[in-house]
Amino acid sequence: MQTFEYKIVPAPRRGKSGKGIRGNEAKFANALSVVMNQLGAAGWEYIRTDTLPAEERRGFVFRSTVQHTMLIFRRPKQAAAPVTHPLLARPKREQPTPDAPEGADQIDETAESMR
Repeated sequence: MQTFEYKIVPAPRRGKSGKGIRGNEAKFANALSVVMNQLGAAGWEYIRTDTLPAEERRGFVFRSTVQHTMLIFRRPKQAAAPVTHPLLARPKREQPTPDAPEGADQIDETAESMR
């Protein structure tokens, strides 16, 4: 089963100027493009944008609810590789051959218990 990790970042509040970009809408679209391209280059896939309420303090006594617009990204989690070490690996126990001398399987068991 595929698992994901998520990254949530605030959407830009202001536009970003650039060469040939005129107007507030174009500047805002450019700011969004910059954020999304940076995260996309790092392997994050854009999922959606949500506007969520948050309670913030205003002064010493007052609190108010404000809305924050968040961009939600995800990427697949990397599967952890199994830890292997050549000294920790145990060799498979071989079955004695029919022509092995009597008691050879007992020697193998004794050697196995000494490990």
